[in-house]
Amino acid sequence: MPHIFINTNRSLGTIDPNIYGQFSEHLGRCIYQGIYVGESAEIPNINGMRCDVVKALKALHIPVLRWPGGCFADTYHWRDGIGPQAQRKTIVNTNWGGVSEDNSFGTHEFMELTRQLGCEAYFSGNVGSGTVQEFSDWVEYCNMGGVSPMASLRRENGREAPFNVKYWGIGNEAWGCGGNMRAEYYADLCRQYSTYLRSYSPDHKIYKIASGANVDDYHWTRTVLERAGHVIDAVSLHYYTLPHQDWQHKGSATEFTESEYYTTLHKTLRMEELVENHSRIIRQFAGGRKIGLAVDEWGTWYDVEPGTNPGFLYQQNTMRDALVAAINLNIFNNHCDTVCMANIAQMVNVLQAMILTEGSKMVLTPTYHVFALYAAHQGAQQLESYAETSILRHDEEAVPTLHVSASRAADGKILITVANLDAAHPAQAQALLGGVKAAAVNGTVLCGTADARNTFTAPNAVQPKALSAVLTADGFTAALPACSVAAFTVTPQ
Repeated sequence: MPHIFINTNRSLGTIDPNIYGQFSEHLGRCIYQGIYVGESAEIPNINGMRCDVVKALKALHIPVLRWPGGCFADTYHWRDGIGPQAQRKTIVNTNWGGVSEDNSFGTHEFMELTRQLGCEAYFSGNVGSGTVQEFSDWVEYCNMGGVSPMASLRRENGREAPFNVKYWGIGNEAWGCGGNMRAEYYADLCRQYSTYLRSYSPDHKIYKIASGANVDDYHWTRTVLERAGHVIDAVSLHYYTLPHQDWQHKGSATEFTESEYYTTLHKTLRMEELVENHSRIIRQFAGGRKIGLAVDEWGTWYDVEPGTNPGFLYQQNTMRDALVAAINLNIFNNHCDTVCMANIAQMVNVLQAMILTEGSKMVLTPTYHVFALYAAHQGAQQLESYAETSILRHDEEAVPTLHVSASRAADGKILITVANLDAAHPAQAQALLGGVKAAAVNGTVLCGTADARNTFTAPNAVQPKALSAVLTADGFTAALPACSVAAFTVTPQ
């Protein structure tokens, strides 16, 4: 019988709610149609934002939302997206599909979205094709409460009070679509840009996130931290899970073999190695300062759904993706001493989305339900946890049967989240609680075949359901279905 050990006397600290962050890029149908339909749309909306999508996302208690990119960020000029919508410039999204956008969704609209969601805004600024002045003006436009040219412009556009945007990304993927820069060159630019990104109120200090590494580019992280670590608050990391490393043939989101299933999980488990190695470099060069690791793009990336625009990155979402989400969130929880933020890519209709839309229809994905199961981890105290379990071997790759994280909320309740990675066999697990005795335990599970998914014709095929657990002298036992993600809430005596 696999054992899950929870040590309630040891913790790395608080799980930053921002680990459960989201990402919305001007890409495909993420913003337009997925989130924003305009005030005149027949689809029910408030100030242009879809009511059904906002309601569903609010239930996840989203802490922070990244925008406008992604690669789009380094072609985006924020002044094109302010003022009367009818007078805004039409642009061509050269990164994603070559489609025209009317810029009806800009800074004010995004801030309205964050207001409706009740979350913080995270802006990615244009370093690749923009200027220091342009970026500096954007911060002033959003955050200056007094009299200044940009504050006056904001007021002319209908917003008296500052938005007080806290999180600012200094470029995006500067090593690639954000400028194809060398680490040394970007580090110098980061120092320059950071100098002119000012906090306009002592009560609203901005938080600067440097464009970090692609996967295991440790030279990039080391160079940025060594040369610019003193002017930033965090550095980013991007890592996508692909069944196959051939970017032209990544694999299907829904039609996959057992071997591809285990390959996908094996590759997503690499996130732990990346977090640990980049964190080690951060600690080496932090010089006593608290510098965080922001994993602000992560998730699965497959071939697009047949018949859809290849530049829109629209893909389905299965139980395989639910397990990928659970594994990564467990990893981030268990490294909360360094991971300060994470943003899954992307929120609606793109890559590993929470929600899929088709006209007025909406469907919640298995990944959405994992985020719902894990929501109580936000702001809770991480607890040391370990799964003593067998290793699943398929071909040359191996994954553990169980993967786990745990935390204790302010009310004393303990949340244990565990994924059974075995696609074919249930696991009878015994949870051992060190330091507390359980008075009650409630379980919820999401399960199905590896390719199980929700569609517009069958939107509730994959749904959370109650899972029984039996109290023991040392904790509890529970039967974990094959290919499942479970959440247990323990009430201590």
